[in-house]
Amino acid sequence: MRKLARAVCAALALSVMTTGAAMAIDSNTHTGSPIVLQDLKLETKWDKVFKLSDKVHHAKVTFVNRYGITLAADLYMPKDATGKLPAIAVAGPFGAVKEQASGLYAMTMAERGFLTIAFDPSFTGESGGQPRYVASPDINTEDFCAAVDYLSTRPDVDPERIGIIGICGWGGLSLNAAAIDTRIKATAAMTMYDMSRVNANGYFDAMNAADRMKLREQLNAQRTEDYRNFRYTLAGGLPDKLPADAAQFVKDYYGYYKTERGYHPRSLNSNGGWNMTSSLSFINMPQLTYIAEIKNPVLIVHGEKAHSRYFSEDAFKRLTGDNKELMIIPGANHVDLYDNFDAIPFDKLESFFKTNLQ
Repeated sequence: MRKLARAVCAALALSVMTTGAAMAIDSNTHTGSPIVLQDLKLETKWDKVFKLSDKVHHAKVTFVNRYGITLAADLYMPKDATGKLPAIAVAGPFGAVKEQASGLYAMTMAERGFLTIAFDPSFTGESGGQPRYVASPDINTEDFCAAVDYLSTRPDVDPERIGIIGICGWGGLSLNAAAIDTRIKATAAMTMYDMSRVNANGYFDAMNAADRMKLREQLNAQRTEDYRNFRYTLAGGLPDKLPADAAQFVKDYYGYYKTERGYHPRSLNSNGGWNMTSSLSFINMPQLTYIAEIKNPVLIVHGEKAHSRYFSEDAFKRLTGDNKELMIIPGANHVDLYDNFDAIPFDKLESFFKTNLQ
C-alpha cells in the first residue's frame, strides 16, 4: 500500500513539474475521456426581460465544462460582422439567468462589435448539472473557463482576443477566472460581490469565528436533514411581498427580481433561491486568493451608493500592475448596474475591451 501511495504521489509530482514543458504522450494508451454534450431542452421563443436588438443575430448554443456539465448560452453577433471577431463571455448576477442582466450586457456589447455569449451557470437556468440550484466557487469559476474553451474553438472568433464580464457575484468569480486562465485577455467586474467573503464573514464582515461556527453547525445539520428526506432544501428567494422594514438593498433587489423590470421564471432570485447548503463551499474556499497575480487588464465598476461597494474597492487594492482600473458610478446603487443604461458605462466597456482585445 505504501509503495502504491508513493507511486501515485510521484506521478502527481511529475505532472506538476512538467507543466508548461512538452510531454510525450502515447496516443494509443492515453486517449482520455471524451467530451460529451448533453441534449438540453432549450426555449425556442424569445423570453428575455429585454427586447432583441435589430443590430445583432441571436442563437442558442451549448458547451461543456471540465466537470462534464453542459451549459446553455445565448450567442449574439453583430449583423455586419466579418472575419474573426473579438469575443466576450458574460455571466451574472448571482442567482440570475442569461435572460436577465447578463443577456442585456452581451447583446449590447454585440451591438458594439463583439461576438458575445451570456451563459447560465452550472446547475441553474437551462444549463445542466444535478442537483439543481447549487453554487460552487470552483465549478462556477470553471464555467467561465469553459466559455473561453468554447469561444476559442469557434472559427469566427480570434482566440487571442477573448474577454469576460462578470456581474454581482459573478464579478468576483470573473476575477477568480482571470487569475487561473491566461487566455482571458481582459476582465470587467461589474457591481461585484466576493461570495466567499460575504458567506464566511457576513455583510461588512460583521461575523466572527463563533458566528461562523454556528453557521457551519446549522448548515451541516441541514445536510443531514436533506439526506434523511432525500431532497435538497431551498433557501428561498426574495419575498413575494416586500416587508415595510426591509433594508434598502433588499428593496433594490426586489425592484429588479420581483417586478416586470427583471422577473424571470427560471431565475433563482425571482423564485425559490439556492440550495440552502451552497454556502458551505464558499465559506471554506476563498476565491480571490491569487488575484494579485492577474497580469492582464482588469476594469472594476461599482455604484457609489451600492451596499456592496466595499467588495470592489477592497479587491481593487489587491490587484497589481498599471493596467487595473476602478470606476465608481456617481449616485448608482447595486442593481442600477444590472439594466440602467444611465448608470452602466457601456462606452467605457467598449473602449476597454477594444483597447485590450486588439
